[in-house]
Parts: sequence; structure tokens; C-alpha cells
Amino acid sequence: RGSVKDFPGFDASQDAEALYNAMKGFGSDKEAILDLITSRSNKQRVEICQSYKSLYGKDLIADLKYELTGKFERLIVSLMRPPAYSDAKEIKDAIAGVGTDEKCLIEILASRTNQEIHDLVAAYKDAYERDLEADVVGDTSGHFKKMLVVLLQGTREEDDVVSEDLVEQDAKDLLEAGELKWGTDEAQFIYILGRRSKQHLRLVFDEYLKISGKPIERSIRGELSGDFEKLMLAVVKCIRSTPEYFAERLYKAMKGLGTRDNTLIRIMVSRSEIDMLDIREVFRTKYEKSLYNMIKEDTSGEYKKALLKLCGGDDE
Repeated sequence: RGSVKDFPGFDASQDAEALYNAMKGFGSDKEAILDLITSRSNKQRVEICQSYKSLYGKDLIADLKYELTGKFERLIVSLMRPPAYSDAKEIKDAIAGVGTDEKCLIEILASRTNQEIHDLVAAYKDAYERDLEADVVGDTSGHFKKMLVVLLQGTREEDDVVSEDLVEQDAKDLLEAGELKWGTDEAQFIYILGRRSKQHLRLVFDEYLKISGKPIERSIRGELSGDFEKLMLAVVKCIRSTPEYFAERLYKAMKGLGTRDNTLIRIMVSRSEIDMLDIREVFRTKYEKSLYNMIKEDTSGEYKKALLKLCGGDDE
């Protein structure tokens, strides 16, 4: 359900040459770079990088960084990295230096599949020769940290066989861990929301609503706080509907004054080959305007053109 697909009749060395020519001499042909890169799939872009290296003995990403600037550069470079390396770079940036970008950690770790998490951990190790879990643990604290560590294991159950008894038990355990308890048993929330399959948890949420009279989200808001609360809400949203979670993140990134460009870039790049069409659909229904139009109104220049190519079409 992605908006970006493999380019037909793809030729890596031809593309490498076209990019080389677009960057040769004084100034660069940004339009040519943009058109080429946004119309190739990630797998193809990686091959172009390899061809570029063998043809010119140079690193394409380094050349693009040198030629381009600002948000446009960030977007294009992000497209050139394999998804797991892109995620690794985002997380590295989120925990480097003073302060932590918790929103970035939450967004990536709450939304990725087991396989994507395993790939991310391996890519992080490969790129930075560091252990992702150790770095996250060193940079976060409390229940927020514990839940991130659970998500980093990538051990969410994946079977779709659902036991009704377990659904009822989990719903009851969550109710007893929160609403019916003085104080909150966070460990129960972490265990159930961090480990059970999506299919199972959707039924648990239905059952929870039935026995408590309120949606699980409302209980989480009442029982948990801070980044831990935000993380758990993100996990619940992704379990209910990942495209809806991302549609909401995109809307918030562009709503009001100023644009959260890092969020916008990260989501448009990471979802362009996975579920961009679903995200667009949810966005259109939920906000009564197309994602395409909102990007168009909110951004400018080559940066805007590249984002619109990744969006893949207008749903107005």
C-alpha cells in the first residue's frame, strides 16, 4: 500500500551517471536529482549508491549532502538510506547530545514490526558500533525506559489464534492494575501492551470497554503520566490502526504555526513504501482535507515537490 514502487526498466549505472551529471560543475540540477530519487524504490536507491561508488569512486550520500542544503537535503539523504539505517540514524539523533527527543523514540519504537525492530537493532550496531538498548537505557528512565526496552526486544506475539479466556483475563488484569487499584501496577500495562499480538489486543480493548465502561485510552490518561503515558497511548493507537496513528502525527506536524519538519520527513520517508495510501485515506476522512493539499500549503520549494512526490497523489 505504498505510494512509491520499483521504477520499471531500472538501470542503476544509468541513474548513477544521471545523478553525477546533475551535480557536476557549478551548482546542481536539483530538479533532476529530485525527480530521479523520488521515483525509485529504496532498494533501487541503494543499488544506485553502489553503482555510483564503482563508477566514480565516490560516496553518493556524501556528494548529495555537499550539493544540497536544509530540509531538502535531509529528505533526499534520508531516502538514500535503507529503512533500518534511516531509523537508526533518527534514534541516534534523538538520544545524542543534551536532552532526548522522546517523541521520535516513541514514534519509531511504538510503530515498527518485530522484524523492523530486529533490523533496526542490527543496523544501529553496524552503523555506530554501539548497542541500541544500552544507549536507550542510558538516556531514559523509569517506566518509560522499561517499556522501550520491552519494545526493543521485538518479541510481540504474532499468531492470530486468539483465546477468549486470555482476552477476558488480560482485560481484567489491566482494569485491576489501573482503575481498580490505588496507585497503578505499571508492570501489568507494560507486559500486556508490550507482548501480546495486535489481533489479541484489539479484542482486549473491546472487552475492556465492556467491563469498565471506558476506552483503554481514557484509563491510560488517568493512570499514567509523562512520556510513559505518551508511549502507551502511541502503542494503543498503532495496535488499533498504524495508518491512523501516522495520519494524526502528520496532521499535528503541520497544524498551526511552524512545521515539525523532522517528523514530516521521517514519516513520509518511512511509510512511502509501506502504507502511504492507507495514511492518505485516513487523513482525508479524519481531517476533511487531503494530505497532499496540507503539504502543499505548508511547505515550499524543492522540499515541497519531493514531499508531494512521496505522497503520490491528491485525494481531494
